[in-house]
Amino acid sequence: MSDPQRLIVFDMDGTLVDSQATIVGCMQAGFAAVDQAPPDRARILSIVGLSLNRAVEQLAPELDAVTRDRIVQTYKDSFVAQRETFGSSGSSPLFPGVRCVLDQLHSIPHWLMGIATGKSRRGLDALVDAHDLRHFFVTQQVADYHPSKPHPSMLQAAMDEAGVSPSDTIMIGDTTFDLDMATAAGVPFIGVSWGYHPISSLKGARAIIEEIATLPDVLNGIWKSA
Repeated sequence: MSDPQRLIVFDMDGTLVDSQATIVGCMQAGFAAVDQAPPDRARILSIVGLSLNRAVEQLAPELDAVTRDRIVQTYKDSFVAQRETFGSSGSSPLFPGVRCVLDQLHSIPHWLMGIATGKSRRGLDALVDAHDLRHFFVTQQVADYHPSKPHPSMLQAAMDEAGVSPSDTIMIGDTTFDLDMATAAGVPFIGVSWGYHPISSLKGARAIIEEIATLPDVLNGIWKSA
């Protein structure tokens, strides 16, 4: 009997890549463009994972829609400028060990990988190409075509594209938005300790990993016990 296909879905920012400096800088530029004091670093990082419009709305609910739209556009412009100056790999480097683990997971024929991210299609394309990651992922879900996390739409689409069930899928991320999305989709969740939300907020995770190198063993343990 052949092994069942499994799907491992990764968040991007705070899970595979460290984009915090770029995100904070671009958000600060957005607020400066409308003469508003920016939120502090911790508050900005707390919304990483949401789609950009939703993130700005959450950071500045008191501002009118036109002002928030200007923040969003300035953020996008600043992000593009950062990418052109430093390259996507420079502005959003892979966390240590990520490449090695992706290679390891990719070598297992019945394990598929995907992405579910609050990034735009353009932003994700630039990032996966800069790091030469595209060949790893059979499905890539972005904010352009889905409601913001924690709505389960991205995970549901990823499972549909890969042809797997929730019981054969695992979501890996660093935020409560990832956890809540996984829960809404009926998918187990693995949290990572190096991201942008404290691990104390990831209650309900099947596991919390301290190092990416431990991920293959944790995945095997979850699926063997299923």
